[in-house]
Amino acid sequence: MSVFSITSSAFEDGEEIPKHCGYKHENTEPGIYFADIPIETKTIALIMDDPDAMAAVGKVWVHWLQCWPVVGGIYPDTNEKEPEGLIRISRNNFVVGKNDFGESYYGGPAPPDKRHTYIFKAYALDTDLDLKEGFSKQELEAAMEDHIIAEAKLTGTFAP
Repeated sequence: MSVFSITSSAFEDGEEIPKHCGYKHENTEPGIYFADIPIETKTIALIMDDPDAMAAVGKVWVHWLQCWPVVGGIYPDTNEKEPEGLIRISRNNFVVGKNDFGESYYGGPAPPDKRHTYIFKAYALDTDLDLKEGFSKQELEAAMEDHIIAEAKLTGTFAP
């Protein structure tokens, strides 16, 4: 049986995230792909955060919050799957939350002290989310409560 998963074209799970994806470099979003999206999924939510920041700044640092609508496992603006059955995140019809840089878009890795591990958590949800641009991690987590069908995780590391 296949399991909902998240991968990146920029790095392998557990490996180094490329410098160009870093906040103080080019801040380029890593290519994110999903596979085996459950057919009943209506929304995919993504949270990228840095739990290692707790030691340096006293909190888990949020780098990226994003939600995409899904119809029957396929994004509404494309009927094409990427190679090997992967589905790339849509650049249309998405809503982005506010990261801890105070911005409503991707904020790449920026460890203040040493190598940190970054976690990309994807959630397949059985409902549409009524979130407005700039939503917080807390608002997203509250909206997802009791609606998570499947979860997937991807980790990467980054050093200053």
